[in-house]
Formats: sequence, structure tokens, C-alpha cells
Amino acid sequence: MYKEGRILKYMYKQSAGDHVFNISNAVFFALFTLLCTFPIYYLFINTISDNGLVLAGKINLFPEGVHFKNYTALLNVGALKNAAVISVVRTVVGTVCMVLSCAFVGYLITQQQMFARKIVYRFIIITMYFNAGLIPWFVNMSMLGLTNNFWGYIIPAVVQPFNIILIKTYIESIPKEMEESAFIDGAGYFTVFSRIIFPLSKPILATVAVFGAVGHWNSFIDSMILMGSNDKLYTLQHRLYIYLQQATNLERLVQGGSVTKEDIEAALSSRINSMTVAMVSVIPILMVYPLMQRFFQKGLMLGAVKG
Repeated sequence: MYKEGRILKYMYKQSAGDHVFNISNAVFFALFTLLCTFPIYYLFINTISDNGLVLAGKINLFPEGVHFKNYTALLNVGALKNAAVISVVRTVVGTVCMVLSCAFVGYLITQQQMFARKIVYRFIIITMYFNAGLIPWFVNMSMLGLTNNFWGYIIPAVVQPFNIILIKTYIESIPKEMEESAFIDGAGYFTVFSRIIFPLSKPILATVAVFGAVGHWNSFIDSMILMGSNDKLYTLQHRLYIYLQQATNLERLVQGGSVTKEDIEAALSSRINSMTVAMVSVIPILMVYPLMQRFFQKGLMLGAVKG
């Protein structure tokens, strides 16, 4: 065993060029990772540093005057509490509905017995490239009663063509013998889907769920357009946009001069609040991928079909 290890080590001995490449590769990706994570770090240190120093632009690499009053202050803002609840409920309900519907539609499209299967599939693909535009979409949503309505967040996003294509392609890789054996035993389409296809499609469903959750959590355009007269249905991202607009307007007033002390304090408070809300809105997304990563695995079907 020891000799075999020596032989393998000799056979795969790296050259000087390999070492240079590996080191360069590690340095490059380390710098790239730092470049991607620094904006989040910079945002975080500004939310826990002295507010006066933040407004003066003196916080660059390390926090100063560390405190967490900005985060505790958010607990007293009723509008943010409601917006956070709306975003969480929207993300959970919207993601679950989207995954279930896309999974079932993707499964049906793989069935050769489905009536007009190819036509339906092509129609789904066409919707990825052509749409009526924003105004007709808003008119259609108004006619359906989905303006100022929570379901306006959920129903339009239930069917996602790209996710259906991903799920369909994955289901086609599942051995047909498993479905056929279930049909022989008297199972129906829904039973086969729920008992066989759905459990075996966890990797792609987890991927689609991450796409859907990120999309729902980060979306605010539909909140601005559809929920204009119902501020109780504003999402957290929409509230963040409002705070950013307020902070920008107040800063312009401060820079223009002839402002009161109250205006300066309002500008400070609005800017700090917008940065704190931005940090709070980023944290859940950073937690999604590590929780779902264990489902991203290959070889789930290995040994599922026995000869």
C-alpha cells in the first residue's frame, strides 16, 4: 500500500508551472472574493459606527464608536415591521407555489400522452422572449383585481418558463422504468409525481427554490406599481427605496445650505436608516444558499433502478 502511494505521488507530481498556476489561481479568487464581500462589509461597519463619523465619511476600513442602536431603533418603526412581514410571507408563499406549479407543469410536459404537449411547451418558451409591455401588464392586473392585493405578488410569478425548462430537463434524466413500474402497479400521474418524481427532483427543485426566493425577496418594482395606494402591502425593498429617496433629497437640501439643525439631523437619521435597512434586507439572502446547498448534489439516482 505504501509503495502504491509512492508510485501515484510520483506519477502525479506537479511541475513548477503547475505550482505557479495554482498559486496564481488562489490569489486571483481570493482577491475576487474580497472584491465581492467588501461592499457588504463596508455597509455593515457603517451601520455599527458612530453616526456622526459616518455622515462625515470617515468610516472606511474599520468601525469606530461601535454600537447597535441603529438596529434596535428599527424595531420601533412600525412601517418596517409590516414591510418585513410582507416580504417574508411573500417570499415563502410565492416560492412554495412557484416550485409546486413549475414542478408539476414540467412533469406533465415530459409525458408523451399529454394532449398538444409540444404546442404547450413551445408556447411556454415563447413567453420568455415576448411580452405585451408594462402598461398592458398593469391594465391586465387591474382587470384581474390584483392591484392593492397581496396575491398580486404571488399569482403572476407562479409559472416561470425558465424554471419549467430546468425541471423538465432534469425529470427527463430520471429513468423511465421507475414511472412505468409505478403505472403497472396502478398508480396515477399525480401519485407518480408526488411519490416518485418530486422526491427524486430535490436538487433541481432546491435550485429553483433559491431562484424564486431571491427574486421575491429582492423585487420592489411590482410593489411600487401594484400597491401604490396601499402602503400596508409595501415590501421591505420598497421601503428601502423610499428611505434612499428621502436620504438623497435631504442630503441635497443640506448641501444647498440655509438648512436648520433639524434638517441635518433628519438627513443623518434617514441615511443611517437606509443603510441599516439595506443590511437587514441582505442578511436573509446570505443565509439561503448555505441552507439549501446540501440539496445541490449529484448522483441522487445512483442505484435507484435495479436490474
